[in-house]
Amino acid sequence: MEYQFLIDTYETERMKTLSVWSMFKDEDMRVRLRQQDRRGRNALEHMVHQCVSENLWFRNMLEIDVGAPPLPKEETRLEFIKRYAEDSGKRLTALQKTDKAWWEMVVTFFDTKRSRAWVMTRRIAHSAHHRGQLTVMLRMLGREIYSTYGPSADTGGLMIHNAPTIYPYPSIESLIDGEMRGGAKAPLPGPGDKPCTERPDAG
Repeated sequence: MEYQFLIDTYETERMKTLSVWSMFKDEDMRVRLRQQDRRGRNALEHMVHQCVSENLWFRNMLEIDVGAPPLPKEETRLEFIKRYAEDSGKRLTALQKTDKAWWEMVVTFFDTKRSRAWVMTRRIAHSAHHRGQLTVMLRMLGREIYSTYGPSADTGGLMIHNAPTIYPYPSIESLIDGEMRGGAKAPLPGPGDKPCTERPDAG
């Protein structure tokens, strides 16, 4: 099927989102990095936005309704992880039943019309954008950052230095189980003795 790559991408992207959420600590959830500046979301607000906006896009634009409230009853890090894992899993199951005609159907996208394939591409980019904001927050909070698409400074630095790709957990099931037990992420080697960027500070 011509659009299988979008289904496959959504499957991996939901794992990446949950992986980033697992990198926060419970005490990070309401931290606002610039306390007097209300323009930037904290981690809790990012998780709310991800759950609510994805629910709205899928329900209103893609006509996939998981039949559940988008937010957990208790707004804790673990409960957000469990809620999003369950709902995104149901969306993935629904996507796996679609065909070419479904993806090419033109639907309402805010104030314009787009194909469902276009909407899904934009949805994936939207989620990746906010996930990038969260990884910046993690670094500013001093947390370790695992791989998203490739090596990070904490997994060994740059790819050109043969740094490995290391995810915190191999599956969503192991992620939830590990976080319920207080965390059981893969060990990280750290940056090593080589620069972590292509333009390291001269000093």
